[in-house]
Amino acid sequence: MALTASVKEELSRLDIKKSSVRKAEVSAMLRFAGGLHIISGRIVIEAEVDLASTARRLRAAIAEVYGHQSEIIVVSGGGLRRGSRYVVRVVRDGEALARQTGLLDGRGRPVRGLPSAVVNGSAADAEAVWRGAFLAHGSLTEPGRSSSLEVTCPGPESALALVGAARRLSIQAKAREVRGVDRVVIRDGDTIAALLTRMGAHDALMVWEERRMRKEVRATANRLANFDDANLRRSAQAAVAAGARVDRALEILGDDVPDHLKYAGELRVAHKQASLDELGRLADPVMTKDAIAGRIRRLLAMADKRALDLGIPGTDANVTPEMLDE
Repeated sequence: MALTASVKEELSRLDIKKSSVRKAEVSAMLRFAGGLHIISGRIVIEAEVDLASTARRLRAAIAEVYGHQSEIIVVSGGGLRRGSRYVVRVVRDGEALARQTGLLDGRGRPVRGLPSAVVNGSAADAEAVWRGAFLAHGSLTEPGRSSSLEVTCPGPESALALVGAARRLSIQAKAREVRGVDRVVIRDGDTIAALLTRMGAHDALMVWEERRMRKEVRATANRLANFDDANLRRSAQAAVAAGARVDRALEILGDDVPDHLKYAGELRVAHKQASLDELGRLADPVMTKDAIAGRIRRLLAMADKRALDLGIPGTDANVTPEMLDE
């Protein structure tokens, strides 16, 4: 969760001047992190976040944009939750703030998605929606095959509203329900980078991109290493099989094999796992790979012809399935 925390810390410090953008961010934070409660007949707003800096940002925005006072309550971690949680609570002016931020409509009914003013706002408002939603309930995993930027949503209406905000930013996001919980997920690395940029998490983006590049380089190196290992394994198996054939060829030809072919064959038998290039360097005098290969090829052809004339098994007789198994 280190990446998630670093993104949220950076977003919490982002300085936003435009009032409509701040309103869109507060609306999203209260929608995705909060809820409406009725206590002693009064509407109370509570928004629970995981960082103190996020709670302070929300509290400051509520005071500066809407003029309402709030308090921050620290909830100690326990059970499955590690670390403290921070609850921003508005008691006295809860109903007024709920109407102003679109949590309640004009008739006092709860709004399940986002207010129309935010949904139909500018691109900067759409960025603010995503910033607020991520601060409230977002997460960013390490780059790689399973990398994702994800926001947990209070319901399908808010998930669809978040997908719509992404679409206005030319970003593809998907809403899905997982174990009864609505989520909006982005898995493509380039799309995640684009959204981090639009939200304003430039420092976190650099860290994420650096780790992403390192993972890709490592994955490429591993693929090449595996490819080389497979090639070496196949070469060694082919060399062992060739050695077995040469051994049989020398047996078939006996004393009738020419000396230069016999020398190349004996090198192959003595160094069964060596490559043709290595055999050439072991020869005295040194020979090229093609010269060694040509002599062994002629030796095998001569032995197979003799075996055919005599009606006996050829050079393949000594090759076992294990030698060819990859």
